[in-house]
Amino acid sequence: MKHFRSLSEMHKASGMPMPEQPLLSLIGCVETCGLTDDEFTTDFFIIGLKKVVSGSFYYGRTKFDHNGGSMTYIKPGQVVELKNIKLEGDGFSIMIHQDYLSGQRLHQLIKKYSFFDYETNEALHISPREEEIMWELYRKIETEYYNNQDEYSKEIIIGHIESILKYSQRFYKRQFLNRSELSGKIISKFNTALQQYFENGALQENGLPTVGAIAAQLKMSPHYLSDLLRQETGRSALDHIHAYLIAEAKNMLVGADLTVSEIAYALGFENPPYFSRLFRKETGLTPVAYRKQR
Repeated sequence: MKHFRSLSEMHKASGMPMPEQPLLSLIGCVETCGLTDDEFTTDFFIIGLKKVVSGSFYYGRTKFDHNGGSMTYIKPGQVVELKNIKLEGDGFSIMIHQDYLSGQRLHQLIKKYSFFDYETNEALHISPREEEIMWELYRKIETEYYNNQDEYSKEIIIGHIESILKYSQRFYKRQFLNRSELSGKIISKFNTALQQYFENGALQENGLPTVGAIAAQLKMSPHYLSDLLRQETGRSALDHIHAYLIAEAKNMLVGADLTVSEIAYALGFENPPYFSRLFRKETGLTPVAYRKQR
């Protein structure tokens, strides 16, 4: 697998002209985006707007098969694979080397946008109006990028990139709402998957349920699942797992003649003191105190 440390390496391998800047590249896409037809990783962030009509596009080992207007977000180190990609209409890719953000506020902020960790089938599917907003911001970046640059250019470009990310966050929240309307409440599906984890023997085989394990059952990435749940309930996937475990623990403390350690092991905790700390954090009481008050 090829790893591109620089933008110029990527451009050369893809047969594209060298970028105007060594750490920032703008690629206009007509039918194709010119990126290499191979599996690769990079040292840069990639933000793209495309309408894929044929070919195979993978990142994070997940196939992208949506043919509407979609934004995708790739972080450094993410595995990407393109095969015979054909696009409908125009698109763009913005490639930002990590070093371009050094010393900038966005260097830390960009890590907080969880959609860089989503799988491709959880890309941002945007409406025509939302697409227009993204194009407006991209063209503003183009204006600064290709004209004579001065001491303000980088700050202005980074500001527009940050605006793209903020709008992406807003549009993802809209997508979460629309998705729940179309597919039902995600919390119900989450609780069903969690219950099945306990009932099908996964607890005994794999130990405590993780966000990743439940997300895999629901065929989505852990970050996307947590964001959906947070949008719907105000709590993350891990919060809901803890709540489920504590509810089961309360039932066993009242209804079963087991020690606290036995209950902890039965629920998949390898460390009973950790179980007791979590129980106290969630309820304000130790397991022993909870049992006595009941």
